[in-house]
Amino acid sequence: MPVTLLGAAEIRALAAELDVTPTKKLGQNFVVDANTVRKIVQVAGVRPQDRVVEVGPGLGSLTLAILETGAAVTAVEIDHRLAARLPATAAAHGVPDGALTVVDADALRVTELPGDPEVLVANLPYNVSVPVLLHFLETFPHLDRGVVMVQAEVGERLAAKPGTKAYGSPSVKAAWYGPWRLAGTVSRQVFWPVPNVDSVLVAFRRDAEQRGTEAERRRTFAIVDAAFGQRRKMLRQALAGVLGGSSAAASAVLEAAGVAPTARGEELVVADFLRIARAAPLAQ
Repeated sequence: MPVTLLGAAEIRALAAELDVTPTKKLGQNFVVDANTVRKIVQVAGVRPQDRVVEVGPGLGSLTLAILETGAAVTAVEIDHRLAARLPATAAAHGVPDGALTVVDADALRVTELPGDPEVLVANLPYNVSVPVLLHFLETFPHLDRGVVMVQAEVGERLAAKPGTKAYGSPSVKAAWYGPWRLAGTVSRQVFWPVPNVDSVLVAFRRDAEQRGTEAERRRTFAIVDAAFGQRRKMLRQALAGVLGGSSAAASAVLEAAGVAPTARGEELVVADFLRIARAAPLAQ
């Protein structure tokens, strides 16, 4: 039998059955529109042979849309009630045995995923969206591409280009793994309850070649944090604490890396930060 999707009435009934009151803390704004979840899956380019990881499946509306394609899904859910209920919901909607695996865990603490998923699809709450994405990209190198639905502010930061208002530490750290792009808007009306912020889809694809070693990534990210910790400051000042302890020492490292000491972090791309990291180790 074909996989069927959840409707708005069934989503509310499931929430009542589980005594789940959508909370801002867990970002539980459930998607109640079938066209929206199918759009997310389409933008992600999910194919029947794909292995997909979904973070925060909630009641399962997006989960079923992914499974509808014939792909296999590993769903990571922090809410024990939702994690326990999801397999029964899937079975009732025609999902074949073995297609869905549920991991009852905090996504930020997950270090292993069954089936080595290659695609990430998720609806992520504001407060954990960037940490979860960076954790998964760092921890699971087999994740090749993905699409996430996030608050517009988060999506704009992830996809921002140097010199723009939204460009910051998340932009650079995300770019370490590959290019990101805004991939569509999502109406507030498709959520229950209706949020008071806009949402967007943001897509990524991992670069074929790793940008640097793990040690270089850690050094680069520490430099990025310092550069954006005091926005609008010249790098020779902002990076003094991590590049020798003084503006003069930082200037020497920056010049060796081919970066102007008077430049600001908002102007640099991830490759520039990596050159800085390679020019000098961080101060202990």
